Amino acid sequence: RLPSLRCHYEMSSPSASFVQIKFDDIVFYENCGGGSFGSVYRARWISKDKEVAVKKLLKIENEAEILSVLSHRNIIQFYGAIVEAPNYGIVTEYASGGSLYDYLSSDESEEMDMGQIMTWAGEIARGMHYLHSEAPVKVIHRDLKSRNVVLSADKVLKICDFGASKFLTHTTHMSLVGTFPWMAPEVIQSLPVSETCDTFSYGVVLWEMLTREIPFKGLEGLQVAWLVVEKNERLTIPSGCPSSFAELMRNCWATEPKVRPVFKQILSTLDSMSNDSQLPQQCNSFLHNKAEWRCEIEATLERLKKLERDLSTKEQELKERERRLKMWERKLIEQSNSPVSSSLSCTLACRSTCRPSRTPPSRAVSERATKST
Repeated sequence: RLPSLRCHYEMSSPSASFVQIKFDDIVFYENCGGGSFGSVYRARWISKDKEVAVKKLLKIENEAEILSVLSHRNIIQFYGAIVEAPNYGIVTEYASGGSLYDYLSSDESEEMDMGQIMTWAGEIARGMHYLHSEAPVKVIHRDLKSRNVVLSADKVLKICDFGASKFLTHTTHMSLVGTFPWMAPEVIQSLPVSETCDTFSYGVVLWEMLTREIPFKGLEGLQVAWLVVEKNERLTIPSGCPSSFAELMRNCWATEPKVRPVFKQILSTLDSMSNDSQLPQQCNSFLHNKAEWRCEIEATLERLKKLERDLSTKEQELKERERRLKMWERKLIEQSNSPVSSSLSCTLACRSTCRPSRTPPSRAVSERATKST
């Protein structure tokens, strides 16, 4: 039931042309993170006198094609690609605010209020709605997570890193890509996917903004995959979480992809929430009382870890039992093939076929002589 790493998919993409940037026209500065299949650097595009981000790659694949047809305020702006072997790279705008993941891990995030969360939830949703419904060709991201959302200098969120993305012309099988805590069950299992696999990931990002916690912290990727797929587990929504946020996240995490809302519906839900006069107080109270509900998340994590440990123990017991049975089987085979065993078998066989008559020979002769007279 765990995912296959090699899966067949059929995709089509529009023929895209993009600006080819000379490697010598770029000055690289510090590494500012890793993306799908490459490291990202802050750099300067010399001829344009522009600060940029460059993702170094082993080869240019779909990402440049995808980015070249996209244009939206909440999607990272693409400038061009470096196609001089072996110095391949994707050149985009540089988001000086860093990733949303890093922001949520910082002390600055403690000042977040409902207004900030609603603004950012809307920006991500608008970017995703554009990809799914307004871009020249429908694109599913497949790796939406807080590390792949970045903050511009003016704190506008932009979705980035399209290394795992695909042009989608129909529901199809996909190869396994993404990050387990953000991945929908059908993606984990490499089943046919639709755009609502991104909806599932969006729910996790929303949970991150509300809790400022790391999804499934302390659990390995394959453990998370097993829990989500086999046990239908989801991230803990604390009891104090406003009901409208809780309902939206649960809807995003529905096991059945068709039940999850598309981003047009999510934007409509967010719009209704922004008109709820009671929600700001509820949300801000929740955000500032983290100590009261954080223990709920930790308790769930401990339960999940114990569940996984119990499974591991059972698996070890079964493996040990199987090992002992194989050893016993091997011993039986060795004994049946040993010389001593063969000799003993022959002796026993001889005794059974050459066993003497129960009547002594002399007595048998005497009995025959008597009968003849």
